[in-house]
Amino acid sequence: MKGLHTIAFILLIIGGLNWLLEAFGTGLGHWGLPSALTMIVYVLVGLSALYEVFTHKSRCKACGSQMSSQM
Repeated sequence: MKGLHTIAFILLIIGGLNWLLEAFGTGLGHWGLPSALTMIVYVLVGLSALYEVFTHKSRCKACGSQMSSQM
């Protein structure tokens, strides 16, 4: 599962950078890629975000152990 976490994290970085580029009008959709390929990337980034939302707390050493000791 560590591999899946790594892939999800990388896709989230790609998604975040794409949002930054979209703010300046040069995101993934503006690179002349086929719309189907762009949609696949968007779906993978979205699924990665959902995966991280639901698994992050149990996997993150900083969030799991420190958060419970701070409360």
